[in-house]
Amino acid sequence: MAMGFGCNAAGVIGCRIIDSPRERLIAILTNSMVPCNGRFPTLITLITMASLGAGKAFGSLAAAAILTFFILLGVAATLFSSLFLSKTVLKGVPSSFTLELPPYRRPQPGKIIVRSVLDRTLFVLARAVCAAAPAGLIIWLLSNIQVNNVSLLMHLATFLDVPGRLLGMDGMILSGFLLGFPANEIVLPIILMGYLQTGTLAEPADPASLFSIFAAQGWTLKTIVCTAVFCLFHWPCSTTCLTIKKETGSIRWTVAAILLPVSIGILLCFLINALF
Repeated sequence: MAMGFGCNAAGVIGCRIIDSPRERLIAILTNSMVPCNGRFPTLITLITMASLGAGKAFGSLAAAAILTFFILLGVAATLFSSLFLSKTVLKGVPSSFTLELPPYRRPQPGKIIVRSVLDRTLFVLARAVCAAAPAGLIIWLLSNIQVNNVSLLMHLATFLDVPGRLLGMDGMILSGFLLGFPANEIVLPIILMGYLQTGTLAEPADPASLFSIFAAQGWTLKTIVCTAVFCLFHWPCSTTCLTIKKETGSIRWTVAAILLPVSIGILLCFLINALF
């Protein structure tokens, strides 16, 4: 779980150290519920926008407290989901944990660096490239091909608008999450591209300018909150999904790893939208 805060794909690979196949699978299925470094910038931007939507800027301490709340919410969801899985579909006898200190050996920096680069960094980057290249082409085609003078991206957003409204968002926000499957960092740029109809991804402006653009599209404080919650609980990125498929050797468990956080995100967003 701690490794997942950096990268959920690396966190899934780190589950190899768990001896019990059942417990290793539980850790893999729940790893993406904590925000990775791809979701942190989006959450921070949304929290800043929320302060503007509330009518006053949050202090740094308040903003840090809100971000900490989202982190703890992800940790709580991880623990409760692990408990739920261990009592239901992955029921079994908990294994004991014994930490044995290995024999001391002189560190070998060269070997460590080479293994780290080859076995982990390049391993994860290769999978990211395999998913990012075709996904980038799809995003470009959707934003530039028009039908009846309307881009395919707008048609997709219109199609997703009804479920988006039920979750306190809109169709363009759901389209951003859907097309942001290759990398969580591009969710907000895709949403911005869709609203402005630029046809190309652009780096989001400062939060104040971004809030002005989104407010003109009907965003409210509730929209920001629901978007932040869904950012925390939605499908893992493509690299993580490919890694889960590799580690479990099962498409079924990969689908389960996608549906588990999405179910939590849909439920929480629906409740927030219904109650507030």
